[in-house]
Amino acid sequence: MFVCRPRLNHAWWGDGHRSRAGRNDDRWILNLRGRGVAGITVDYRLSLVLDDGWEVVVETPARLSSGSTHTNPGVLLVPETQDVAAALPLFGTKVVSAVAFKSGTLRMVFEDGTHLTCPTDAAFEAWQITGPGGWRFVSLPGGNFGVWFASAANENPQGRSVEH
Repeated sequence: MFVCRPRLNHAWWGDGHRSRAGRNDDRWILNLRGRGVAGITVDYRLSLVLDDGWEVVVETPARLSSGSTHTNPGVLLVPETQDVAAALPLFGTKVVSAVAFKSGTLRMVFEDGTHLTCPTDAAFEAWQITGPGGWRFVSLPGGNFGVWFASAANENPQGRSVEH
């Protein structure tokens, strides 16, 4: 595995398509728009299985809300204790946007207006998103996040790491 700093502001997704989504100064805009929540699993984590081989896994407390957080702070989801029932209605909805901030926070918005916000955790990887082509976005303990991906030019099965 090696570290690289891509110069492009666009990402190549594992399906070989170049996306307008990509890296900005303080965030990555993830190309999950239109992908439906095809499954939800719960153990010590909350996993949202999306179409096309993508998966969002939340491992530490997160907030589910709708509308402005100033008027509706939402419901706290605690995957470790399986207190995630409020997330079950996400089944069948589609992702409108997904943003991974370099601070380690993930914000997703779904077509029904629901917002999922996963802040960073001081000691644990709060969330991760995996997808085709070896893509992996991970909230790192204490803030920041990492991005790993595989490429045809890279024979290393563990892929590449992008440091932030």
